Amino acid sequence: MNELAHNFQTAQEEFWASDFGEGYVSRNQGDALFAANLNYFVRSLRTAGKFTSAIEFGANIGMNSLALKTLCPGISLKAIEINALAAVALAGVIGEENITLGSILDYSSEETFELSFTKGVLIHINPEHLPIVYEKLYDASSRYILIGEYYNPTPMRISYRGHSDRLFKRDFAGEMLEKYVDLQLIDYGFCYRGDAVYPQDDITWFLLEKMRS
Repeated sequence: MNELAHNFQTAQEEFWASDFGEGYVSRNQGDALFAANLNYFVRSLRTAGKFTSAIEFGANIGMNSLALKTLCPGISLKAIEINALAAVALAGVIGEENITLGSILDYSSEETFELSFTKGVLIHINPEHLPIVYEKLYDASSRYILIGEYYNPTPMRISYRGHSDRLFKRDFAGEMLEKYVDLQLIDYGFCYRGDAVYPQDDITWFLLEKMRS
């Protein structure tokens, strides 16, 4: 496991690396979530077709990785995770050698993947540092970027389990499309917490593709 120095730049990083991040682990696992994640990736990646490599920014214990491994046998998966306890569980899914333990803001690599993605992570990044994360998502992708987050047309802050400045909604995909002129939107959709079969948080997902020259 590649471990980055813990020189956190924001209160949000400290928050997710701490005991609160460990509590998130116990709340977000199980067969029902696995089934919902399978449905999520079938829907969100239907336009992408077959791909063989992906990197997740903020993987937690690997529930998304587990779904992708089921849908794409033989896929090469890597991930960045800030919480040490979650990273231990994640290692059981994708292998310790494929994990970078530390903050997304500190991640640096020239390696690229057919897909880079987040799911419920950008909403917890300090808004001032989002351009850095956008750049890392963009640079890590050789073709596709999948963003699954809480959407709002204008930026807003929401109390998160009694904590302020820990959850932010905005048009993440729209900001990336504006920032990178070679990105195009090829698909999008919505997951509803009230879905009778595959409930998820109210996530709006966007699949972006780098236009080939």
